[in-house]
Amino acid sequence: MTWKPLMAGAGAEHRSARLNWGLVLTSVMLTLFSCVAFGQDAAAPAPTIDKGDTTFMMLCTILVIMMAMPGLALFYGGMVRAKNMLSVLMQVFVVFSLLTVLWVIYGYSVAFSGSGTWFGGFERLFLSGINADSQAATFSDGVMIPEYVFIAFQCTFAAITPCLIVGSFAERMKFSAVLIFMVIWFTFSYLPIARMVWYTEGYMFQKGALDFAGGTVVHINAGIAGLVGSFMLGKRLGYGTTAMAPHNLPMVMIGASLLWVGWFGFNVGSNLEANPYAGLVFLNTFICTAAAVCAWTFAEWIIRGTPTMLGGASGAVAGLVAITPACGVVGPMGAIVLGILAGLVCLWAVSWLKHAVGYDDSLDVFGVHCVGGILGAILTGVFVAPSLGGTGLDGYSMGSQVMTQVLGVAITVVWSAVVAFIAYKIADVTVGLRVSEDHEREGLDTAEHGERAYSA
Repeated sequence: MTWKPLMAGAGAEHRSARLNWGLVLTSVMLTLFSCVAFGQDAAAPAPTIDKGDTTFMMLCTILVIMMAMPGLALFYGGMVRAKNMLSVLMQVFVVFSLLTVLWVIYGYSVAFSGSGTWFGGFERLFLSGINADSQAATFSDGVMIPEYVFIAFQCTFAAITPCLIVGSFAERMKFSAVLIFMVIWFTFSYLPIARMVWYTEGYMFQKGALDFAGGTVVHINAGIAGLVGSFMLGKRLGYGTTAMAPHNLPMVMIGASLLWVGWFGFNVGSNLEANPYAGLVFLNTFICTAAAVCAWTFAEWIIRGTPTMLGGASGAVAGLVAITPACGVVGPMGAIVLGILAGLVCLWAVSWLKHAVGYDDSLDVFGVHCVGGILGAILTGVFVAPSLGGTGLDGYSMGSQVMTQVLGVAITVVWSAVVAFIAYKIADVTVGLRVSEDHEREGLDTAEHGERAYSA
């Protein structure tokens, strides 16, 4: 009675063994067939357009456009006097539009094609060779987005950066001179620095400089050009003796809020993918800005006795600027510390440094964008450390990385300053930089554009 179960068990084991060998032989045959039919690389999927990432990048591009128009335009417009409101709006609106056109004509080619480490090629002039099927790589193997979308996203950076400079010479520069300056500076300062930092063969990229979304390319670059302009144009009539308070602080707050929201497109979009890593960039951008608002507001409250809306809005922009180069490599606690430092240092720059040096940077482009950008760029080399919550780097050394960051800052400062000086000089020789005293007293809205922002 006991042998039947034993024999049954033995038969099951034999059948299982035959089945296993059959599966092995089938697998081997299928593998050999696939190798013969498709080659060894068949296992690697061909690069394909990811619809989710494409939608994400389009959305981020729209957010950055909103940063400029109406965000930056309203932020700057609210800070000037009422008689110059439209002139600022016009400068931002037209400069953004003009440089968008120049970007697709030759800017993209110079920044993102060719093999030069400082200046690109012209094979993509007029977007030659690019069509709807052209693909741009993301940071993941095999995951692509349409090249047209990448071009549009990078175009928003190229167009908004020169618009930042407008705040430094607001209320006193001719509209024609603004346009001449912007074209020259965009061509010979923005494009080469964007290439050096973001292109794989760029000089600073090869050196290992970290700039996730534009601390050097955008903010230091524009801030230095603004400082040079402040000196070359001279002070506004009545500066230091006549009240020049912002004419519309609610508009400043609205503009700053639009900048804050749009900056998520600026920073998170630089990740090029809607993946979990983008969440770190998103959170860092959010909390660093909030920390900077608190730091600026409470410090101003202690120093001046009252917290101001202008101060809170300026603190938000300072935090956004500082986190821009670091947002993809620092941890959340590092972002908070960076925000606090940005709020305090930029407040010092616009309140003490500005008066000590004696320049008239109308809307504090240098004090917020350049100083905040330098702070963020250098401290990126510190807070990337894994011990401080950062993502770390292969072979990371804090001292070495900080020196690399300093090199990137120094190159940007010198390059932008030289190009800006030449560009202002060319504009001065051709059409003259500054409006007449009568036009400045009258206001640039009517003198330059024949309109008024307000009917009363």
